[in-house]
Amino acid sequence: MFTGIVEGTGAVRSRTETDDGLRLTIGVDGVEGFDDLRHGQSISVSGVCLTVEEFGVGEGDGGTDWFEVFLASETVAKTYLGDVREGDAVNVERAMPADGRFDGHVVQGHVDTVAEVTGIDRVGEDWRFTFSIPEGHGDYLVDKGSVTLDGISLTVAQKRDGEFDVAVIPTTYDLTTLSAKSVGDPVHLEVDVIAKYVENMVGADD
Repeated sequence: MFTGIVEGTGAVRSRTETDDGLRLTIGVDGVEGFDDLRHGQSISVSGVCLTVEEFGVGEGDGGTDWFEVFLASETVAKTYLGDVREGDAVNVERAMPADGRFDGHVVQGHVDTVAEVTGIDRVGEDWRFTFSIPEGHGDYLVDKGSVTLDGISLTVAQKRDGEFDVAVIPTTYDLTTLSAKSVGDPVHLEVDVIAKYVENMVGADD
């Protein structure tokens, strides 16, 4: 489980296509807190829950410099990670420890769909980002409700037909890949899992 509080951005160092999917090597030099990365750990890469298969340390302080993950064909088909290239930035977050602070909301890393950036506006020191609502997902988004975009825990500021807005503070803008996004770019969207459970329970009572 994750919280959507992104720890930093990594960079795609290499990508290798296989018959079964895609292998990515992500550089995380400069991202604090990754010294305890281990084989088999879950890690969020731009909102997609993946498993650390290999990792390595760099020179100097000996901290973790890179890690490798494998994306099965289904993951490649349902996300845009199959389109990333060497040098592209990705958001990274390690799984939440049992005794850690819960600063975001419950994020599973199970991407529901890919949305699109439809607007970016500077509002004072902050930014307002507008995203499309892919068909079939509008009922899971509510004003002031939680949403995960590229692994970032955000709050729906306003929902309209086919679109919704979020407010982005400078810290989030600078720390994540949102600062590199443009209108038309894809984003991974994960709706609040609580909404899914409510829908399932209400449906079971019908």
